Amino acid sequence: MRIVVAWMFAFGLMSAPAALAVNLADNEKAVSAGASDVTTDAKASPTPTPTNAEIAAEVDQLRALLKEQSAQIAALRADLASRDAAPAPSAMAAPGGSSVVAPNSPASPILAPKPGNQDPEKKESPLSFRIGGADFTPGGFMDFTSIFRSTNTGNPGGTNFFAIPFNNQVGGHLTEERFSAQNSRVSLKVHDKFGENDVTGYYEMDFLGNDAANVFVTSNSHTFRQRLYFVDYKRDRWEVLAGQAWSWLTPNRVGLSPYPSDVFYSLNMDFNYQVGLTWTRAPQVRFAFHPNEHWALGVALENPEQFGGQGEVLFPQFFNAQLGGQIDEGNISSTPNLHPDIIPKVTWDTTTGGGKHMHAEIAGLVTSVKITDIPSNVPDATFVSHSKTGGGVEAAVNLEFLKNIRFVANGFWSDGGGRYIFGMGPQAVFFPVDFQNNTCGVINQGTPTAKAVGCDVAISLVHSGSGIAGFEAQITPKTMIYGYYGGAYFQRNFATDLTFASTTNPTIVQPFTGFGWPQQVQGGVVVSPGSPNNHNRSVQEPTLGWIQTFWKSPQYGALQLITQASYLTRSPWFVAAGAPKNAHLAMGWVDLRYVLP
Repeated sequence: MRIVVAWMFAFGLMSAPAALAVNLADNEKAVSAGASDVTTDAKASPTPTPTNAEIAAEVDQLRALLKEQSAQIAALRADLASRDAAPAPSAMAAPGGSSVVAPNSPASPILAPKPGNQDPEKKESPLSFRIGGADFTPGGFMDFTSIFRSTNTGNPGGTNFFAIPFNNQVGGHLTEERFSAQNSRVSLKVHDKFGENDVTGYYEMDFLGNDAANVFVTSNSHTFRQRLYFVDYKRDRWEVLAGQAWSWLTPNRVGLSPYPSDVFYSLNMDFNYQVGLTWTRAPQVRFAFHPNEHWALGVALENPEQFGGQGEVLFPQFFNAQLGGQIDEGNISSTPNLHPDIIPKVTWDTTTGGGKHMHAEIAGLVTSVKITDIPSNVPDATFVSHSKTGGGVEAAVNLEFLKNIRFVANGFWSDGGGRYIFGMGPQAVFFPVDFQNNTCGVINQGTPTAKAVGCDVAISLVHSGSGIAGFEAQITPKTMIYGYYGGAYFQRNFATDLTFASTTNPTIVQPFTGFGWPQQVQGGVVVSPGSPNNHNRSVQEPTLGWIQTFWKSPQYGALQLITQASYLTRSPWFVAAGAPKNAHLAMGWVDLRYVLP
């Protein structure tokens, strides 16, 4: 509520400078009118002619009036200048990658900007304009992207790293080439101050929304979508944000800042960035405190999602229908959730000799899963609920160890945090829990001794982790190179499905439930197949990129050529005998980008 009131109050003050300007003009007219009246009266004075003493008295009176009016004008001008304090720093236009990051720009201020005697006419960009006391700054860029892939992933833009095809599939023998302008982006930042209150609104859009199935046939009319949309309120050392922003599990470049220029999500042209990055853009509310210019700490409540991977998790046979609507397998938007994900974060920033910037951070995660089921084969059974809480830890550094050359690294390990690793692995799996003799369901099926035994469901969280290490080097004012190596790992987690019953083969070994189970063989015969090859153990990606700026002007923007080469390796937990052990993909990206000033 305080944010909304502050925001409304800020826009209510927009008319104040105009009112002051009117008062200033009125006073200047008053001085001029006063002088004119004196002159007119002097000409109209009847004889006799005034004495020298009388004229001297009138001149002294006029001088006093002019001095008083001049003082009033000076006071009004000072008041107007104090209200028109310079705007806060903006997210700068990107020299490269799929972000609006200025990797070689000075670090953004960590604390809320203080009012000062700054030029009220100074603007963030030649496109900036002012309405009342608020500064409006448009931003963004136009991308024309050429994408080449050595196999057909079925992704027009962003690469689904977890699903690249094997060479024993048709897609593994098809190359892909595509042009796209979908990554083009538009943004708007609105900033205003009133007293000690500093309010910024920010939105950012691109054209990577849900397209029609035939979009590439003729029109190529891609869907506008919301990337970021938030209001950030600062007062003294406190900061509150509400809206859709980058998760605090996404590494920062500077402090706890929500602005794209201060968030590390690589310089990659791939619309899905880099393997190993932990990220979401989620609706959230966050509270931050800046005790000094180096430290920042806070806690965020972010939108949760009970996640079962991209269709990997196999539910116990008996409970499949009950659990299917409760866990998002990449295609359910109505999944129930127990509570928001809780993410505390602490950052440290400093500047060393020569102006080199250093950033370090650590963040935590608290996330939960809750399900409801009806136990099987239990007389008068009613609904039973189960929940389990997991967590994780993220750490990152962004160190400019040489001038204009930075080392970047981040790591994440979790018990149930697979959704934050680009949704490449499940958050949890679900096992049947027996009520009798380590089995449940129907035992001795098809015989005179067949009987029903009750069972329930237990939640088991999946361990997962990821990381990136690399560099970003501005080797000349117009040339940047970068390189990263990233990887993600998902630990297998499975159990025998006690609810499985086969009417066609009573001797079959009961198959598994969960994620990443092995194959079972009896007497040289496969009696239970291993997990599908989309149950990934690991995914790895090295990347090299080059950003060349042809020209850059504060007045007209910048023109850049961005090239990137990446190589992906996907390794599942199980592949059948004779099948390829890994899937591989080479990618090349060439992008022509015009960045707004």
